[in-house]
Amino acid sequence: MRLEVANIKRFWCLLSVACLSALFTAGAQELNCTVEVNADQIQNSSKEVFETLEQAIAEYVNTNKWTNAQFAANEKIECRMFFTIKSYDGDKMTGELQVQSLRPVYNSSYTTTVLNFRDTNVEFTYIENEPLVYSEMSMESNLTAIINFYCFMIIAMDFDTFSPQGGTPYYELAANVVRLAQSSGETGWKAFEDNKNRSAVLSAYTDNATSGIRTILYNYHRLGLDQMVVSVDKGRATITACLEELKKVYDAAPMSVCLSIFRDAKLDELVNIYSEAGTTEKTKVYELLYPLYPTDGTRLNKIKEPKK
Repeated sequence: MRLEVANIKRFWCLLSVACLSALFTAGAQELNCTVEVNADQIQNSSKEVFETLEQAIAEYVNTNKWTNAQFAANEKIECRMFFTIKSYDGDKMTGELQVQSLRPVYNSSYTTTVLNFRDTNVEFTYIENEPLVYSEMSMESNLTAIINFYCFMIIAMDFDTFSPQGGTPYYELAANVVRLAQSSGETGWKAFEDNKNRSAVLSAYTDNATSGIRTILYNYHRLGLDQMVVSVDKGRATITACLEELKKVYDAAPMSVCLSIFRDAKLDELVNIYSEAGTTEKTKVYELLYPLYPTDGTRLNKIKEPKK
């Protein structure tokens, strides 16, 4: 009898562990973010505060649960936040933030850049060892607001690459961050203040005039890159069609920040994609892209180079 009871207890114990393990895997955080804080430009100041800040941001991003979606550990979105601190006065830091996110391409070892953006107007206060607190209903600090915004944008854009308009709930969460921050008086959030600030980034993906960029995200990645493993020509043709749609976004809003985000994420990749294309296709792509990015002529000229 004792052995039987022991076995029953053992069974329920193992079942509980298995359930907890499954729950943990199902609820795994969405982001696997590399965080770096560079303060080389700051002289005569202890570096410990910047090291602490780096650790605090990494823990905040990588341990917070940003969505209700279920992510396995191997499905986390690979991303990077690189802070460059240019001034440090009291508790106030100012500088820049480079945000990048990657997406795996189906049935290959290749990863493609989805978001690549440099925010040049980053200001926040930070006290060493100060905890970073997440709240969906209030703005706890400008630092957490900035981080929250870009985490939601990373997730929204990633979801858009896997299903049509799949990122909508996360653009809405990013919009909530912007609304809360706009009443704070902090820089980088006001509508029409700057065509490349955080408000402008959100608008580029949610306003009707430029929201076609979201369809491009899906077609380019899911119907283009993912299909190139099966048929290079078919996948590349879909990407060419995406560039035609990008031209429509340009015609609607030539100064939209989504155009520069696309360029910084995709231009070098496009050179590689069309390296094996025929002359007619190369010429067409060059003629589509050059009016959009005339200052990138040197890179664009590589598209026209003959096959090697």
